[in-house]
Amino acid sequence: MSTQCQIITATAALFLAVCGILLLVLPTEDVKEPPEFMYGIVLDAGSSHTAMFIYKWPADKQNGTGIVSQHSECHAKGGGISSHTGNRGGAARSLEECMEQAMQEIPKSRHKLTPLYLGATAGMRLLNISKPKDSDEVLKEVGDKLKTYPFSFKGATILSGQEEGAYGWVTVNYLLENYIKYGFVGQWLSPGRDTVGALDFGGASTQITFETKQTVENKDNLMKLRLYGRDYQIYTQSFLCYGRDQVLLRLLALLMKTQGSDRSIVHPCYPAGHSDSIKLSSVFDTPCNKPMQTPYKPHDDDLQIKGTGNYDQCLGNVSHLFSFNKCSYSKCSFDEVFQPNITGNFMAFSAFFYTHSFLQEASGISITSPAHLEDATRVVCNMSFQEMTNKVQGQGSRLKDYCAVSAFVQVLLVNGYGFDYLSFPHISFQKKAGDTSVGWSLGYMLSLSNLLPAEDVLQRKSLRSSAWSALITLFCFLLIMALYFLLRAIRKKDTDNAI
Repeated sequence: MSTQCQIITATAALFLAVCGILLLVLPTEDVKEPPEFMYGIVLDAGSSHTAMFIYKWPADKQNGTGIVSQHSECHAKGGGISSHTGNRGGAARSLEECMEQAMQEIPKSRHKLTPLYLGATAGMRLLNISKPKDSDEVLKEVGDKLKTYPFSFKGATILSGQEEGAYGWVTVNYLLENYIKYGFVGQWLSPGRDTVGALDFGGASTQITFETKQTVENKDNLMKLRLYGRDYQIYTQSFLCYGRDQVLLRLLALLMKTQGSDRSIVHPCYPAGHSDSIKLSSVFDTPCNKPMQTPYKPHDDDLQIKGTGNYDQCLGNVSHLFSFNKCSYSKCSFDEVFQPNITGNFMAFSAFFYTHSFLQEASGISITSPAHLEDATRVVCNMSFQEMTNKVQGQGSRLKDYCAVSAFVQVLLVNGYGFDYLSFPHISFQKKAGDTSVGWSLGYMLSLSNLLPAEDVLQRKSLRSSAWSALITLFCFLLIMALYFLLRAIRKKDTDNAI
């Protein structure tokens, strides 16, 4: 009877030890009620329009990372806030519809906890150069308007070109989980992947940003970031006046100068037979055309434009917008700006994506090399306006500009940044990553709201590693002792039976 009790006790201890070890080492899944969300709002006040992005993340992971996603977006009607100079209250009113959408979509209980940011980019940078007083008034106007909403307003600021480029790079690599990734063992892990460069093409500027191990000879182009315990050295450059809208205005001024007329010009980048007109004053109402030495004074008369649809002439004129002649560094992209050799993969977004998408649809050419880009641009530039309309629907007034913009993208990427037949295939043209729009706004919010820690973030089960080790040791000891007493009891029983 005593031997049988020992066997039962040892078996129970053995079962307890095995269960304890299994509970400690097997992966578990926490079953709980879904947490509420925290929200953040960023207003991207661009040169051509303002876009609002609402981001969200689980409230119980506010100090974690890798969990911010886009909830929704809204595009304000009309031009950018910089276009409302002289129209008191216009910039503020342009934000009302999107802000009302935010009021409806974000739960009322979260309004006071929701950070609200407005970041203005190249359009306001240009206004700040030409009319600093107007720039200050517009920022104050939109700031006062945003303070009337029940969100936690964090300010309205003008981003520098380098900041815009860097935040775009942060967004791209955050969405691709290149900094950190949630592992199956319940911890945030470094995926060990290389980062991806960012190519942004807006209305008034264009940015290139990528990680480099080369020496950055101009320290204005160097940014050092520390994210998740890792140091990043990135090269970033913003080219003001090289955005889509400003390029088109600069091209018109160049054609006026070369053709010697402020009344009518022929435009090799417009579709053959297409005619248009524009107020001459609007061509020169930008700091980007102030350096253009023309004998004409801006007036309110119309400039008549007739398209000829000639790819070679278009490319030649667009190339004259760049300066490739001088360089005081070991290597330059253009306009005497230092740039190290491009390395790795890149994501091209904003107008890069729309131009690339249009070219492929209109030409039927899959663009994966500089030669493909040239062929597709040539096809589009040699199309009539009617042919373009038949090929691509819903482009409206932008249709006439695609030849010029495509030629500009060709010169910028190939001659400027230096993408060749080896590196060009490493460019991915994207509008979104998952359900999140690619741009600087997410990186901006992540950085300002401290959702991107400088040091590595580790999340583990509630047991500390020391306590977990102690329990494993205890259960292993219990397992060994249980096996010992069980075998001893069985042997004793066999001996008693034999006697």
